[in-house]
Amino acid sequence: MLTQAEPAAHAASTADASPLVEFLFGKLRLDSVPWHEPIIMVAGAGMVGGAILVLGLITYFKQWKYLWTEWLTSVDHKKIGAMYIILALIMLLRGFADALMMRSQQALASNGGAGYLPPDHFDQIFSAHGVIMIFFMAMPFVIGLMNVVMPLQIGARDVAFPYLNSMSFWLTAAGAILINVSLVVGEFSHAGWLAYPPFSELEFSPGVGVDYYIWALQISGLGTLLSGVNLITTIFKMRAPGMTLMRMPVFTWTTLVANVLIVAVFPILTVTLALLGADRYLGMHFFTNDGGGNPMMYVNLIWAWGHPEVYILILPAFGVFSEVVATFSRKRLFGYDGMVYATAAIGVLSFLVWLHHFFTMGAGANVNAFFGISTMVISIPTGVKIFNWLFTMYRGRIRLELPMMWTLGFIITFVIGGMTGVLLAVPGADFVLHNSVFLIAPFHNVIIGGVVFGCLAGLNYWFPKAFGFKLHAGIGKVSFWCWLIGFWIAFLPIYALGLMGMTRRLDYVNNPVWHIYLIVALCGALLIFVGIIAQLVQIVYSIWKRDELRDLTGDPWDGRTLEWATSSPPPFYNFAVLPKIGNHDAFWDAKQTGTAYVQPKAYEPIHMPHNTPTGFLIGIVSAGLGFGLVWHIWWMAGGALLVMIGLGIVHTFNENRDYYVPADEVKAIEDAHFANLKKAEQ
Repeated sequence: MLTQAEPAAHAASTADASPLVEFLFGKLRLDSVPWHEPIIMVAGAGMVGGAILVLGLITYFKQWKYLWTEWLTSVDHKKIGAMYIILALIMLLRGFADALMMRSQQALASNGGAGYLPPDHFDQIFSAHGVIMIFFMAMPFVIGLMNVVMPLQIGARDVAFPYLNSMSFWLTAAGAILINVSLVVGEFSHAGWLAYPPFSELEFSPGVGVDYYIWALQISGLGTLLSGVNLITTIFKMRAPGMTLMRMPVFTWTTLVANVLIVAVFPILTVTLALLGADRYLGMHFFTNDGGGNPMMYVNLIWAWGHPEVYILILPAFGVFSEVVATFSRKRLFGYDGMVYATAAIGVLSFLVWLHHFFTMGAGANVNAFFGISTMVISIPTGVKIFNWLFTMYRGRIRLELPMMWTLGFIITFVIGGMTGVLLAVPGADFVLHNSVFLIAPFHNVIIGGVVFGCLAGLNYWFPKAFGFKLHAGIGKVSFWCWLIGFWIAFLPIYALGLMGMTRRLDYVNNPVWHIYLIVALCGALLIFVGIIAQLVQIVYSIWKRDELRDLTGDPWDGRTLEWATSSPPPFYNFAVLPKIGNHDAFWDAKQTGTAYVQPKAYEPIHMPHNTPTGFLIGIVSAGLGFGLVWHIWWMAGGALLVMIGLGIVHTFNENRDYYVPADEVKAIEDAHFANLKKAEQ
């Protein structure tokens, strides 16, 4: 990780290299690794050591064949969804480690001390924190839940394009690999999580940090875009007989709207980063202060993507809460039609609010008034959802299981965050609070209280469906309370500091009055960290005690939608016979009429896709493409691109893509499921 004084020295060493060395290694040199930075070296050694330990355990237990055939090459939407969630949990640890370092640095450097992080390192940490948490924690978690659940909810046997689904995940994983490589080989961006120019331009960021940012996001963004196309097609073309759009579960509706937003706005991100890359690689002037460029055009473009991105994350979380509230209140969701229309309204209005992120740009009172009003208007359909959840709970037989606890924690946290966030929709107030840490608090109210709580509610709710056993409730409650209490301890002081005038991104605070607030915020962050550890312990302990936590029925929560009609975990074909749908609570109605557990008299062969290694190979090679582009190793980048294209072409000639599951095999699997149902009744 290069300090501000080091790019010139590094450039000099690069210039002195022989043509052969420059051809083979581009800008990469031995001094690109920050050997002199103990924090980075220890963190890097920990990552490498962890990877070696995992690989060693796989080798010791002789699981390579199983890993290859059942996971790495799988096109089963449930396994791909599980891999998305595993990636999200890994990156949660990395991203939260950055958060703890930021909070501890500010606490130590706010009472006359200098702290322990150099300014350059601090800049990279706050940039990496935002990028990791949004792109490589929240997005994979949300897409993972959509992958696991949505095809089951609509009665489909897989997604529309199974191979594309595999490739989408591995492209996302490749972006995450590049982010983590930047920790120890070179540096990461200093320019914040959205890389505003002119600071992200070559003149002010001559190192490779912004290049890591560009290519990690371009590669993972392509995977996200392809996933959006895939899931939209699945919803429109693969619903079970009788499932009209207005009979889809609310989580499926939020999945649909979120993926429409992905397809609409991720090309904006791709083009924006391509233009920034053209400035850095080709000497263009799209976003420079000279040569006819305009940095504010970048800010407009990045937020034209960025604000819909918030709803891409929060809408599926709203869908999770809708399913959880209906199930654990034992009532049909109040105002189903209103929930659907509110979801669609949020999707449309999300395109009309991006300028509230920079009212201070100087666009004028009329423009600011329009975007301020549109920001307030978008809170109306969100409020409709809150009241619908409350009315669903009203006079319901509520069970305070873990998913319901996460939902109640969300409602409290999100509503407070929403009210304080809407305050910033008033241009006059925003002029006072802009660039203060005040806006950090409502943003995290929404992202943590909404998205993260929603993902964790969904994890606890659907984990038994995906893996066949529940997560341990006692350890899960420890995690919940640490998250909820820790959040408020961490962010209430941030509200106060923002009102006191503390600005963002400070690595040193020369104001002793703020010291106690920063200490309290650090204590809250540490409590959240305990919650994260408890979450991981909950998963590991539950795997260890899985026989005691086993679900034999496939319906551990007395659910209402179709995913609970299958065994836990579902067979690879999901449904032996495609269900016929009467309304959005199809499985609940089947249970009430006594038709839920009637075994068919005969089965037919089922058409299913074969596994393929192509998506995995393209994803891994794309990491080499990104690394080559970052370090100007043109032979590596060109070779990786050709290999990716070649793998795709070879795959088109693969005619052994699908097969039929024999009816006898289907019958044997279904007989085992119905035997478990009888066993559970005893």
